[in-house]
Amino acid sequence: MRVELSGSQRAFREEVRDFLQTSLPGEIAARVRHNQGVGKEDLTRWTRILNERGWAAPNWSVEHGGTGWSLIERHLFDMECRSAHAPQLSGFGFNMVGPAIIRFGTDEQKDYFLPRILNADLWWCQGYSEPQAGSDLASLRTRAIREGDEYRVTGSKIWTSSAEHADWMFCLVRTNTQVQQQKGISFLLIDLDSPGVAIEPLLAFNGKRLWNQVFLEDVRVPAANRLGEEDRGWTVAKRLLGDERLMVSRVSENKRMLGVIRDVMGREPLPQGAVGQLMRELNALEIRLAALESTSLRLLTDADAGADIGAEPSMLKFKGSELVQAMDTLLFEVIGHWALPLDSSGGKEHPGPEYAEFVASGRYHHRGYTIAGGSSEVQHNIIAKQVLGL
Repeated sequence: MRVELSGSQRAFREEVRDFLQTSLPGEIAARVRHNQGVGKEDLTRWTRILNERGWAAPNWSVEHGGTGWSLIERHLFDMECRSAHAPQLSGFGFNMVGPAIIRFGTDEQKDYFLPRILNADLWWCQGYSEPQAGSDLASLRTRAIREGDEYRVTGSKIWTSSAEHADWMFCLVRTNTQVQQQKGISFLLIDLDSPGVAIEPLLAFNGKRLWNQVFLEDVRVPAANRLGEEDRGWTVAKRLLGDERLMVSRVSENKRMLGVIRDVMGREPLPQGAVGQLMRELNALEIRLAALESTSLRLLTDADAGADIGAEPSMLKFKGSELVQAMDTLLFEVIGHWALPLDSSGGKEHPGPEYAEFVASGRYHHRGYTIAGGSSEVQHNIIAKQVLGL
């Protein structure tokens, strides 16, 4: 099934393209283009440019600063942003805790946090996983004991990406040990400047600080910073993403990477005798991407029309993640020997062209795509049971 864009959708796409051409800072796009990473200062700058246009939070309700776009329009916006090498905004604030505050927060919480997220005045990280609670998140051990109008929180969170830049952490804590595991968890918003909070880096093999471990020792958290009911934080966590489960195909990211591969193949002298094979691999990836985009557009169109979407997005998740890894593999082959040196985060200047510098580290970082957010094995099980009825 091929989904054709309507005239208004094509006009919307052109509007987004024009905006990106005139408003996206070139130096920021260049860093994204070469996988160099975008720092907090640049991401703050881009977030505020989008917020001024009213486009920072397409998935939020209009009442709270959203755009009112359909899922298809959100998809087109994401596609154009990635094609232009615009950095992705902080998902912790815009895609996770922001929608949770809109759905479960008090008026006071909405008035305080939402404008600050939109304008990048507050940065967030996620406090879910623990050293003994990763896939089995319901077994988390971080305790929050109620003492009057406060909770006293003790425990630790691990793999907390961007904690070193964050001002706040949204955190799952155990408030009741006498009930079923999922029923004794609460959802707290924790100011990371609070006494008793310590953030320690976890380094990747190339020396990059990709994650952190956050230690909480008798941290006092006002009960007013609880999101939702006490002991019902599991409900908040499950509802946190909402329609975002339909936006997991990574189509836009794959299209951006496909463009990078084509660009590099035009610059890099390809190995003799391998040109035909590399072109066949490129064409095969393009066909896989077209099929993924068609499936994604079909589901988004059905959702916009009010259809009840079941477990089909699991197909988008694992196919999109696997396709990113396949793109990485081809780019790695095209770069050839330039992929061998360490990237410059280790203090050594990369001897090759700038487009080759971060190919290796990007490839190995993306190995986690088929694990994070639900492993491919889990997605296969979901599809088998809920889609195919096996």
